[in-house]
Amino acid sequence: MSRSKPNVELNEEQEAESRRIYERLRGAFDAELKTMARLMASKPNHQLLGQTEFELRDRVHELGARVLETAADERQKKGRVRGS
Repeated sequence: MSRSKPNVELNEEQEAESRRIYERLRGAFDAELKTMARLMASKPNHQLLGQTEFELRDRVHELGARVLETAADERQKKGRVRGS
């Protein structure tokens, strides 16, 4: 179930933006990862799929939305308008 990492080459400015986004998100991601691990540990085998699966997917989607918001905020700080 392993997916390969996308091969993304960045220039210096993009790499700096990447680091800022990562630093802003890593604490939230770590806390959420702990929450997800606790959720999974709390469920018996027969409850791993179904409702628990949907709860986990919702949490992952929320993290993805947070990444998008953080990236947009970083760009807005640099004077780049959203949607450009």
